[in-house]
Formats: sequence, structure tokens, C-alpha cells
Amino acid sequence: MRIGVIGTGRIGTLHARTLKRHREVGSLILTDTDPARAQALAHRLGETAAPGVDEIFRWGVDAVVITTATAAHAELIGRAARSGLPVFCEKPIALDLPGTLHALAEVETAGTVLQMGFQRRFDAGYAGAREAVRAGRLGRLHTVRALTCDQSPPPVEWLPLSGGLFRDTLIHDFDVLRWVTGREVTDVYATGSDRGPAMFREAGDVDTGAALLTLDDGTLATATATRLNGAGYDVRMELAGERDTVVVGLDDRTPLASTEPTGPPPADKPWTGFLERFGPAYEAELNAFVEVVRGERPNPCDGREALQALRIAEACERSRRERRPVALAEVPGGRGTP
Repeated sequence: MRIGVIGTGRIGTLHARTLKRHREVGSLILTDTDPARAQALAHRLGETAAPGVDEIFRWGVDAVVITTATAAHAELIGRAARSGLPVFCEKPIALDLPGTLHALAEVETAGTVLQMGFQRRFDAGYAGAREAVRAGRLGRLHTVRALTCDQSPPPVEWLPLSGGLFRDTLIHDFDVLRWVTGREVTDVYATGSDRGPAMFREAGDVDTGAALLTLDDGTLATATATRLNGAGYDVRMELAGERDTVVVGLDDRTPLASTEPTGPPPADKPWTGFLERFGPAYEAELNAFVEVVRGERPNPCDGREALQALRIAEACERSRRERRPVALAEVPGGRGTP
């Protein structure tokens, strides 16, 4: 199998290394808007660098992995679909609903595969929580709390391109909330704070956000995020039911310190970032993609799943800006949208 990797930044490099190790992947073609970066990675891996995207499609590949800046995702997905190629793409498909829907329409018209990069679906902790909910171990689920806390802010030049905290960061929590509970979000109320560095205000974004979400069975969920969690990278989910409560992401590296005299000690080596925290999950999702391409398993996270997570993020951003509750029915792209 020959796979083209478009984008060789941090996540593209990680994915290229994973694919290089896979026994079913014979070779890679790498490209990037910075040709020297792609060439350097190709040299380290003993693979081929292409001058640009055109060569990826002209030289011939069996599948494409897209890890470029978000603005290029939708066009590349469409191009791969028109070429009849299966695609793995990092989230999101696009930063807006029209771009997302157009790309999905191209995939559906072509009848090709689009697997989205929501790696938390492949994390052992989230998978365990999903099993606990589906097996009824928690009883009636009444409360879910999800959080994503970055240790330090992204580069200032990234903020205007990111889509904002709800679309860029909390979209992972929105996706995994649906996946773990098996429920849909019906309405949201969201707010945010920009009391941190001025670069967030200048980008029209917030450094900290919170959303209250109501699920279609009445379960209440909260999702919070910040770019400024100095203690370390902290990603957790708590699921509380009438019988039991479980927690995802609580281990000896969770950046928490208890004030209780008999509480656990603080982490000696707290998580510092998403590549470290979710390393095994990133590898598992790429391995799954190879199996999907080979026809050995169904697609574990198609483009319609990404659309639903984006709709929740859109509703939250609208709620934050307009200071009101927003029903998901107000956001285009619901189930059954052509």
C-alpha cells in the first residue's frame, strides 16, 4: 500500500512515522507547503518527498492522509474523492458548515471513504467509559463533565486560523460526548473569558470557555476548556449515574493537587501536551484507517460524525456571541441533510 501524506508538521510527522512502521504500508509520499520540511522528514524516514500536492495524485497512491492547515482540508478531501481515493483527515473538515457540507457531498457522490481524526475514540479510557455506559453499569446517566486544558497557548499566528476555542479544542469533547453516551445534544448555553493574553481578544477568541449541554434523554453535560492551565495538560471526562461514577483521564500524570490531608500526591511528571497524552490513540486510529482501506473493518468515524461535532461547536459559538441558549435545530446540517 502506498499512502500520500499531505502536511508534515507535528501531527503529520507523527502519522508518517506510524504509517512507516505499519506492515501493510509499503511506501509513503510526503508533501508540505514548506518543501524543505517534507524533504527533511522523507530523508529521515527513507521515503519520497513530492514537490507539491499535484504530484501526490499524479504519481499514484492508494490512500491520502491530510494533516495540513484546516483551511485546505475541504478542497483536498474533495480532490481525493474525485480521484476515488480513501482519505484520513484531521479534524475539522472545514471551519464553517457550508464548506463541511460541500466536502461531504463530494465524498458521498464519489462513494469514497472519509475517516476523521477524532483520536479520543481510540483512547482506552474513553472506550472503557463508553462500555460502562452502554452496559448499564452506571445506571441512569444524569451528569457528564468534560474538560480540555492546554498547558500553554498556541502560537499567536495560529489563533486567527483555528476557528476559536469551541471549534478547535472543545470539538473533541463534543465528539466524544456523543460517542461515549450514544446521545445527541439538543441545546447549549455557552460563555467564554478573554482575561488572559491580549492575543485572544485580538483574534476575536477566548482563552477559557464553558458550555452547558442538554442531551436528548435529559442528561446534563458540561464541557470546559482553557489554553492556560499551567499545571499541565489535563483532559478528563466524568460520567455520573444513579449506580456508579467513572472518570476518564485520572492517573498518576493528571496535573491535579489535592488539598485533603489524606489525598493523593501531585503528579511527578504531569502531561505536557496532546501528542504525549494521546500517543497510543493516534497510532490506533491510523492503524484503523489502514484496515478500512483494506476492507477489513467499517469506518469508525466518518465525515457525518465530524459534521455533528461541528454543529455543536457552532451552536456554542453562537450562544457565546449572542448570550443566549441555542437549540441544535437552529444549526444547519442535522441528520438527514442532503
